Amino acid sequence: MLEIRCPWCGPRAEIEFVYGGEGGLARPLNTEELTDEQWGDYLFMRSNPKGLHHEQWRHASGCGRWFNALRHTVTYAFQGTWKIGEAPPTMVAELNK
Repeated sequence: MLEIRCPWCGPRAEIEFVYGGEGGLARPLNTEELTDEQWGDYLFMRSNPKGLHHEQWRHASGCGRWFNALRHTVTYAFQGTWKIGEAPPTMVAELNK
């Protein structure tokens, strides 16, 4: 079983967590001015990398809080987790450029 480290509760079994999608996405501020295509891209288009990926997770069976994670999509290994609002590790900042 996979072990995921919650930034608040520490290491826990993967069954306690829920995947929340790609991390680091910012909602557009001017949604009324977006075309249908632009709005659809924001809602549905996500990267699907082979390798390191910035994601959001929720500790559903624990503290219930959302957090960020850096996970390798091939090996499923978590490289790190951090609280929402905290500065991400250097690796993640490079991925989001």
